[in-house]
Amino acid sequence: MTSIILERTAAVLFDLDGTLVDSAPDLAGAVNALRISRGLEVLPLAQLRPYASHGARGLIGAGLSVVPEHPEFDALRNEFLDYYQSHACVETALFDGMEHVLQTLEAHRIPWGIVTNKHERFTKPLLEQLNLTNRAAVIISGDTAEHAKPHPAPLLLAAERLGLSPEKLVYVGDDQRDIQSAKAANYQLSIAAAYGYCQADEVSLWQADFIVQQPEELLVI
Repeated sequence: MTSIILERTAAVLFDLDGTLVDSAPDLAGAVNALRISRGLEVLPLAQLRPYASHGARGLIGAGLSVVPEHPEFDALRNEFLDYYQSHACVETALFDGMEHVLQTLEAHRIPWGIVTNKHERFTKPLLEQLNLTNRAAVIISGDTAEHAKPHPAPLLLAAERLGLSPEKLVYVGDDQRDIQSAKAANYQLSIAAAYGYCQADEVSLWQADFIVQQPEELLVI
């Protein structure tokens, strides 16, 4: 069986939260820390998990029903981010099967990297704690390029730093903006990670080239 990923791709790039790592427990933990400090009950992870890729805005909205227009939003956002920064790798880990994917890419001498909208102050220490920094061929955070996804700029910058043509690269992500960014950057393939934080019924609408239900399916595309 031939594999596009292993035989015809120059590098594979991943979104971070919901694609490479399962960070929902720690993101939900930050929301619940805010709730606890306000005398509110802890919300179950299952309730907050779908919002884990939506950043502070989505998580604060889901956990505290506060929208960005609310006068208290900025203070809540800062409190959330400060708590998360110091608790970003308590339960966060690679998704099951992802270590095998990374090892297989490395065995085939296929570089892999990360392009995330998560800002560097959160991305860098998290990847260091997970021992991924030195393994990744390129790391683009949400404030590395001039624009964040769905703009193509982060994926184009990743290609530039790798010294590779975008047409030879693959991007994997669990949000529509990931697919939009990959297509706008003219990547070889855009792959939707349906095992992430997206809703199953929406993934098919993104027009990704492939949809995978678990990380190891990447190796047989």
